[in-house]
Amino acid sequence: MKYLQLNKIKQLYFGYKDISKALGITLSSARVSASRYTKSGLLLRLKRNIYVLAERWKTLEEEEKFIIANLLQVPSYISFMTAMGYHEITTQLQQDFIESVAIKRTKEVNVYGTTFNYNVIRGDLYFGFRKEKRFFIATKEKAFLDAFYLMSLGRYKFDLTSIDPGKLDAGKLKKMAEKYPKRMQKTLEGNGYFKKT
Repeated sequence: MKYLQLNKIKQLYFGYKDISKALGITLSSARVSASRYTKSGLLLRLKRNIYVLAERWKTLEEEEKFIIANLLQVPSYISFMTAMGYHEITTQLQQDFIESVAIKRTKEVNVYGTTFNYNVIRGDLYFGFRKEKRFFIATKEKAFLDAFYLMSLGRYKFDLTSIDPGKLDAGKLKKMAEKYPKRMQKTLEGNGYFKKT
């Protein structure tokens, strides 16, 4: 079956050019094949001209899904409880639910059992993340601040008792918090988050 030749593609995700090369067909035929294979459930369409093999999706690791999360909304970075879980500062672990910060729009994308959730924050608060391996993710302090900030606006819920404040760098937290509203800074300080443990 010609479809099996797509297994030659080693990238996590791919487009028409990759399909064309793997199957030895023209670009226009690759578009038709991609559509046909998607309808039959052999390929998963993530967005225009971006596909993943359905069989591969079933075995994707968390970090590979982080790469997909960055791709589904550009620009964005992994944050909130997802990043806190990754950095091991919370006992609350989420299955098949990946949260990100975005600056364009708040949205939720469901891809074959995995939910990709994007929350918009102000442009001046879009910082405090780094590229780790092949994805962008908030530092543990920034992930905490993103969650706390949206919680203070009534746009996010999370259990503060699930966070281990001893794993947060109080100095970094205080410096980053200076960009947030004063009221939030006072709440953080009142709850002892700026104290070195």
